[in-house]
Amino acid sequence: MPGMSEYKITDSFMPKFSLSANTLILLVTGFLLASGNTTFIANVLKTYPPSGDNIFFLLSLVIVFGGATTLLLAALCFRRSTKPVLMIVLLLSSASAYFMDSYGVIISDDMMRNIAHTSTSETLELLNLKLLAYLVVLGVMPAIAVAMAPLRQQGFRDELLSRLKLSGVTITLVISTVLAFGGFYASFFREHKELRQHANPTYYLYSVAKYAAQSLKTTRHAPIGTVGADAMIPASDVDRELVIMVVGETARADRFSLNGYPRETNPRLQKLNVFSLPNFWACGTSTAVSVPCMFLLDGQAGSAASKIATDENLLDVLQRSGVAVLWRDNNSDSKGVAERVVFQDYKSPKINPVCDIECRDEGMLAGLQEFIDSHPKGDILIVLHQMGNHGPAYYRRYPPQFERFKPACKDSDLGRCTREEIGNAYDNAILYTDHFLAKTIDLLKKNDNKFETALFYASDHGESLGENGLYLHGLPKAIAPDTQLRIPALMWFGENFEDVKKSALRAKLNDRFTHTNVFHTLLGIFEVETSAYRPRMDILDGARPEKKK
Repeated sequence: MPGMSEYKITDSFMPKFSLSANTLILLVTGFLLASGNTTFIANVLKTYPPSGDNIFFLLSLVIVFGGATTLLLAALCFRRSTKPVLMIVLLLSSASAYFMDSYGVIISDDMMRNIAHTSTSETLELLNLKLLAYLVVLGVMPAIAVAMAPLRQQGFRDELLSRLKLSGVTITLVISTVLAFGGFYASFFREHKELRQHANPTYYLYSVAKYAAQSLKTTRHAPIGTVGADAMIPASDVDRELVIMVVGETARADRFSLNGYPRETNPRLQKLNVFSLPNFWACGTSTAVSVPCMFLLDGQAGSAASKIATDENLLDVLQRSGVAVLWRDNNSDSKGVAERVVFQDYKSPKINPVCDIECRDEGMLAGLQEFIDSHPKGDILIVLHQMGNHGPAYYRRYPPQFERFKPACKDSDLGRCTREEIGNAYDNAILYTDHFLAKTIDLLKKNDNKFETALFYASDHGESLGENGLYLHGLPKAIAPDTQLRIPALMWFGENFEDVKKSALRAKLNDRFTHTNVFHTLLGIFEVETSAYRPRMDILDGARPEKKK
């Protein structure tokens, strides 16, 4: 019979079994725990060696973190969203596992902010065979398996009840486990926050939600908060200031020979009368946090990235005072700092005349004299945002003639290089920054006859180069090593800059300074009078001659 034949053909293609959504969620949870948490497991075993009572506690962690993952996925998955959500989580978790396993990074909300601000060229530098393997084996293949899994369809009411039962049982199991090992978990949650931050996917999903909430808050169209509304340069200040502020990228204080590093990484600066500040600290471990922090009034790591969108910053105060402000960028962007001043992007050979495999920092100096000459009156601040030592492709950060330290790592997958090779490439990039800063000072010297000239350089954050298995940067400030926070900073003053007693400045060079000092120091250099200025936060406080009455 035609009807019977049609039924048999259709029936032969019917799956012999199907999975409930709850089962699929549990299977994905098990896969994520087993395959995406190598770093988490390694750190836990280092803290709690598998012996004695620790063994039972370690087994309980499987229940607790497996339960947390199950609850999270159960809340995100419902009916038709189940497969797409699980596939996306698998793909994201594979990338998260790669970066945690390879570099020891933590996917925090600050890291999510960095990812959101990462340019296409920076993203391409991170691509390598190891990352591709992680994405395919831990992401794409299991995502395809989820897509092909025969999922049993349930009505709205039945699936809701089923999901509530799963959540109820999981919550009960997790709470019972935590109570049973109360002493261990009291220590675990109170003293080892960094361990939980490696949990995949729970922590990065929490970070995504936190970053999204912060972004929504800052995108509300509210008036920009005024800072230093009373700012002015007094008429008695007849000398013109020309200041270049160089915002460095990913440089470490202990890699500057000016600070005692045995390798000669600052041969040109060593011959100039620069004042190095060896005890200078970043307010954050990422560009998206630290760059705003430099220019905000008392900017702090926890608020800088959001406040830069709602409050005026140093550039606004100086511009209101009559200072001509220019920002040139050879990095990703100004992170919101230069929204209301002249901004020029030097990442492209269309405008940057010094480009080979990438556009070089010294290209930002081209045409600066013309800009200076086009402002016959008033003070000038020029901000140059470097590409500097941006990793992991340190070998791309300098022209071939600066490859003094060999062999240098020539791979963006740092796992394919020795620590010595990584350090050589990194130091070569520092050597190029030395060259760039010296050329910047040369430009300032040419203007000594018309201006009081000064240079202020500070990196945005430091970098881990394999110490304790860590690479790159971006760890939460509370647990970040000094290598990611202690940064190089230096100042230089031209022949006619009379507003500083150099002997007094030398006496305080080893004092502790941070990014929050930049705001007040530049206000002081430009002699801006405002209630926002705090002399004690000015690096040059106590090193200025008394004003003549």
